[in-house]
Amino acid sequence: MSSTVAWGSSLRALRSRNYRLFFAGQSVSLIGTWMTRLATSWLVYQLTDSAFLLGLTSFVGQIPAFFVAPIAGVWLDRWDRHRVLVITQVLAMIQSLALAVLAFTGWINLWWIIGLALLQGLINAFDMPARQAFVIEMIEDRADLGNAIALNSSMVNGAKLVGPAIAGVLVAVAGVGVCFLIDGISYIAVIASLMAMRVAPAKPRAAAKSAVQELAEGWRYVAGSPAIRSILILLAVVSVTGMPYTVLMPVVAVDLLHGGAHTLGFLMAMSGVGALASAIGLALRRTVLGLGKRIAISAALFGGGLIVLGLSRSLTISLLLMVVTGFGVMQQMAASNTILQTIAADDKRGRVMSFYTLAILGMNPIGSLLAGGVAARVGVPVTMIGAGAICLAGAVWFYWKLPEIRSVIRPIYRELGILPQIAEGIESATILQTPPEG
Repeated sequence: MSSTVAWGSSLRALRSRNYRLFFAGQSVSLIGTWMTRLATSWLVYQLTDSAFLLGLTSFVGQIPAFFVAPIAGVWLDRWDRHRVLVITQVLAMIQSLALAVLAFTGWINLWWIIGLALLQGLINAFDMPARQAFVIEMIEDRADLGNAIALNSSMVNGAKLVGPAIAGVLVAVAGVGVCFLIDGISYIAVIASLMAMRVAPAKPRAAAKSAVQELAEGWRYVAGSPAIRSILILLAVVSVTGMPYTVLMPVVAVDLLHGGAHTLGFLMAMSGVGALASAIGLALRRTVLGLGKRIAISAALFGGGLIVLGLSRSLTISLLLMVVTGFGVMQQMAASNTILQTIAADDKRGRVMSFYTLAILGMNPIGSLLAGGVAARVGVPVTMIGAGAICLAGAVWFYWKLPEIRSVIRPIYRELGILPQIAEGIESATILQTPPEG
């Protein structure tokens, strides 16, 4: 009975009609997205046989977030986020279908791939912060926010499990064009779900200040909060050094493990297994308390997994390590997202989530370019071991910062009713004697 209640509680965000529609549409679309990611990496490596150009392609596809995401957050605090998401999904569908046409006609080359990757990067610079900030508008009970974020992570990583596995087979049997086509068609599901939502028309917020002034205000808000600042710094460190390991996976599959497209598909799928397990675990949680320590532990787990992965030459061991790295990186990202969304002021949510996007998508391309360049000089194994060591160091630093982070987060949690008020007597005294984790 208790297990049934726990599983029912893990899906409580689906009680909200709009979020239920979003979850259904995205579950289909994201499978296509992960198919395209694998197919693109494989195609670039087949065309160039270059780890550096793998990194360059990833860099071009994500660098727009570095420049655009912060100012996009200002606009998203003014615009109708629902309408923004419809537009970004339509543009992303066009981009994927363009890749499919080029692949089927044989016109595809590295420059077309880079150009369309740049377009997708521009789309994502608006889509990701809009998607994150819109979550709270889709749920009817704010207490379900953490669960909705965890379910989002489950959805992403369920797709990460299925998409690469399917793509690995399709690339080997039918070619990359089929993957791009399926991705393009899959966007219909999420566009339909967004159009079916019942959303109150957003009231445009008057621009009392210039975009630059509001960007500066958002930066001061983020930099002035030890909790938000520390979370974003660790995310940026892991994004620059650790997350680009996925860019190097075609090299790992072919050169280190002596496999092919199917090997790459299995490796990425196992990363999805770990990430999905992580997201399900977070969905089963009933409170945000304790997520601060989880951020530090998961970053350390991810870094350790990368170090051992760099040393592995066994497919079986590498598959298991991909589970570990997938679990660690998703636990850190989802736990960070949950805390940020919980403590961010409503009128600055778009800007906070734009800096979250900057810390992940904006910093990741720099890391991809560095990873490709370093791997070309010293090899993939040494690159991955070094990246893992830096992630471990970042985890230790964040753990050291936890007391300061908790001192900032606890008053906000009390104000939101997550922690009982000090006036509640003995229970509160017990809580104060044993400080909860942020």
